[in-house]
Amino acid sequence: MLRTVVTTATFLVLLLAALASYRSRYAPQVLHTTTNMAAAALKYLIVAPRAKHTATVIFVHGLGDTGAGWQSLAEMYARDSNLQHVKWILPHAPVAPVTANNGFRMPAWFDIFEFGSINAREDEEGMLKTMYALNQLITAEVDAGIPANRIVLGGFSQGAAMSLLTGLTTERRLAGLGILSGWLPIRNKVKAMVSDHAKKLPIFWGHGTVDPIVRFDRATLSMEFLKKELGINNVEPENVLNGGIEFHAYEGLPHSADPEELDDLKTFLKKVVPAQE
Repeated sequence: MLRTVVTTATFLVLLLAALASYRSRYAPQVLHTTTNMAAAALKYLIVAPRAKHTATVIFVHGLGDTGAGWQSLAEMYARDSNLQHVKWILPHAPVAPVTANNGFRMPAWFDIFEFGSINAREDEEGMLKTMYALNQLITAEVDAGIPANRIVLGGFSQGAAMSLLTGLTTERRLAGLGILSGWLPIRNKVKAMVSDHAKKLPIFWGHGTVDPIVRFDRATLSMEFLKKELGINNVEPENVLNGGIEFHAYEGLPHSADPEELDDLKTFLKKVVPAQE
């Protein structure tokens, strides 16, 4: 069953880190890797397609988790007859100390200096390293014969922030982005980094209205910035293939993903990487 995140931030992160450590030690791992600029090789799980492989989803987990935390979601989607052509790549973040959690070591895509603050100091160096690693995964899929416009990059929480940042700045035009409980990081730098094709990128964005960890206003402020500074607008679901943000607010949802949101994401995936004859 897909793991969700509860509402007590520090206890949550400690608990997730312990679970992730256990699963990383005992769960079977695939022997595929990609190279980070200044870190150990990035390991990941694969959920193989059940039909001819014509599309790939790279899904990036949140703080304290591993790729295994989202394996059940990938397997559930893979059973859908309209998504059996999709290969799932579920990368594992390197283990590193997290400042906001008293330096406790856990899987993290970048350091967090304080929880909850919209204007907190950001670990730009860590984010750039993760962007490089995610771009290497994208490059590997393209080199294996999957066009960039048949690759979706997505994630949850910290993974969603990295997916948004990477997807808006990568040199390749991807099929789309799937952003769950995320935000736009390093806003003071992203305007200079964004790719020419960003306005045409289909983006699914889901966020719970009572999220206590990545608060709802972090999502809305991020979207306001994208609209005002980058010209990326919110659009209706039926128009998302032309580019823009298909935004879904989930009433009463905390820092987690629920069946309604996952159904909406599945519908989005069927639109941006449909099965090919």
